[in-house]
Amino acid sequence: MTAIEAEHTPAARPRQVGFHPFRNPVVLKELRGRMRGMRAFVVLTVYLALMSGFVTLLYVLYSSSLSYYGFASGGQIGRVLFIGIVGTELFLVTFIAPTFTAGAISGERERQTYDLLRTTLLPARSLVLGKLVSALSYVLLLLLAAIPLQSIAFLFGGVTEAEVVLSFVILVVTAIALGSVGIYFSAVMQRTLTASIMTYGFALFVTLGLPLIVFVIMSLFGPLFYNMASPPIPLQAALYYGLGALVVTNPLATAMMTEMLLVNSQHAGFFMQTLTSGAQTAQIPLVSPWIVFTILYLAVSAILVTQAIRRVRRIEA
Repeated sequence: MTAIEAEHTPAARPRQVGFHPFRNPVVLKELRGRMRGMRAFVVLTVYLALMSGFVTLLYVLYSSSLSYYGFASGGQIGRVLFIGIVGTELFLVTFIAPTFTAGAISGERERQTYDLLRTTLLPARSLVLGKLVSALSYVLLLLLAAIPLQSIAFLFGGVTEAEVVLSFVILVVTAIALGSVGIYFSAVMQRTLTASIMTYGFALFVTLGLPLIVFVIMSLFGPLFYNMASPPIPLQAALYYGLGALVVTNPLATAMMTEMLLVNSQHAGFFMQTLTSGAQTAQIPLVSPWIVFTILYLAVSAILVTQAIRRVRRIEA
């Protein structure tokens, strides 16, 4: 090959291989920067202090109420503490996860460092996934640090290992979904403030708006079905599937329904539900809400991350 041919031959692009979180320079940089200072440890300490204070307050209030309403077993106390801890973790994850991702990409633009990232050979996929993985790694650390608090319920009894595992799965999936929402709006919006408002608006709609809508629908149409002496089986099946579809859109409702099925019926996977209408009986297949919730939220997360990658790639083009 002559010098002229070599000069006009396009340079070979680096081959893109699979995503390796611990080899991604963005993940390493973000994790080192976040864990190097005192902020990460202060947030972790405050997080655990709030959780511990809430557990102590819940135990004191529940124990003092027993003197007025009678004796309660240790299993009841353990279950109350476990539900309180998981509910508090879910509330904190809802507001902590978007914090680390809403300004992941838009913050680079505001700091005027985004152009430096564009000049590197780092593809858009590695940039977006690196930002997301580094943020979710710290959220996962917060969830893991709170597991000993959940284990306090084992001292009183009434909580099984399956409940702890399923609650952890719901918390992690919720963090992934809300983190993906934050990374999407961070890639679409130019300002971190706008991305944060959109992200928190979406999170509040999922956690509070949807339950309010379901409550209004049940208040309006619920009496119509309660007044029916024996609804037909197709209508009962439609109600089961319709309410199930609404439940899996909300992490708190999913956790409560999964807990109810696991405790009362010992159902943590697929099961058959018997419907009765007069002299007719039928069985319909149902699935525990946490399974559908996990599939739904992970699918939405994948779509949002894909759209964020396309957005960054289009900006770089």
